Amino acid sequence: MRREIPIAITFIVGTVFIIAYFIPHYPFNQFENWFNDWFAIVAAFAIWLGALNLLKISAIKIFLKKTDQLHAALIIISFLVMIFYGFYNGFSGIMANPPYSYRDPAPGINFSWLYDYVYSSLSATMFALLAFFVASASYRAFRARNFEATLLLVAGFLVMLGRVPVGDLITQWLPRDYQLSQLANWIMNILNTAGQRAIMIGIALGLVSTSLRIILGLERAYLGGD
Repeated sequence: MRREIPIAITFIVGTVFIIAYFIPHYPFNQFENWFNDWFAIVAAFAIWLGALNLLKISAIKIFLKKTDQLHAALIIISFLVMIFYGFYNGFSGIMANPPYSYRDPAPGINFSWLYDYVYSSLSATMFALLAFFVASASYRAFRARNFEATLLLVAGFLVMLGRVPVGDLITQWLPRDYQLSQLANWIMNILNTAGQRAIMIGIALGLVSTSLRIILGLERAYLGGD
């Protein structure tokens, strides 16, 4: 029964969503609304489960005195601080300052300050560091080893050169439609869009086939088995 019940639930929910998409009328639309509510509830519990699992893993690192125990301690402290101010400001600071509500954090409170000046700054720093990894990956990908890599290298060079003023400065003797900025826009809007659409179509076909396998019970990897 540990496998049959989840498979049955998946089949019923998936079938109802498929039918409701093509027949958006009672009772299928009502079932769809109920299932969406249950999805929100399950997702809320999943978020808390993931947060508790993060705290558990960090606590184990501190208890075992691993090399990254300081990072684990910082994770636990930051998590508890944000939780404290989130609940404190959510039930006292914000509600006491209309027209703000618990869904619209008031500016100037501790939670907003931590989010705007600590979390956002750390996020920007992390994404700034990722730029170096992107540059390294681009260097490896743009090596002209074959025709496809050479084509990628030329297209990337033209797009990057067309995005800066020096690109138009170099080709200013050409008509406006043939300058590097216009060529870069043509590559991004025509060639790149066509490639993206082909990739999205492939992803959609894979998503549909995988969803059907899960709904029909042919794919059971999500149950933890083989």
